[in-house]
Amino acid sequence: VQLQASGGGLVQPGGSLRLSCVASGSTFAIKDMGWYRTAPGKQRELVATVARGGSRSYADSVKGRFTISRDNAKNSVYLQMNSLKPEDTAVYYCNAKLITSILYWGQGTLVTVSS
Repeated sequence: VQLQASGGGLVQPGGSLRLSCVASGSTFAIKDMGWYRTAPGKQRELVATVARGGSRSYADSVKGRFTISRDNAKNSVYLQMNSLKPEDTAVYYCNAKLITSILYWGQGTLVTVSS
């Protein structure tokens, strides 16, 4: 499975961005998809995940501001990020977990929240 993420960039505090990630390859085997992020000087952390059936989970720090969605027909996962804060600045990685529990990672896309 290959994952291609896009949509990062520079945005002012309070602004919005939408990240996209397209999977290719053995997409039939993908169970869960999600987004993680690595902020400067910090470890990678979970942002949000969505199961193939649609159930979602979020990190407490993004609840109410970020929305994860998934289009199984397009093998894609999205992250709508609203009310962005400087502490959301990070490299965001999309992730796919197969039915075999094998994990795959995209290349990362940088989100910078700054005035």
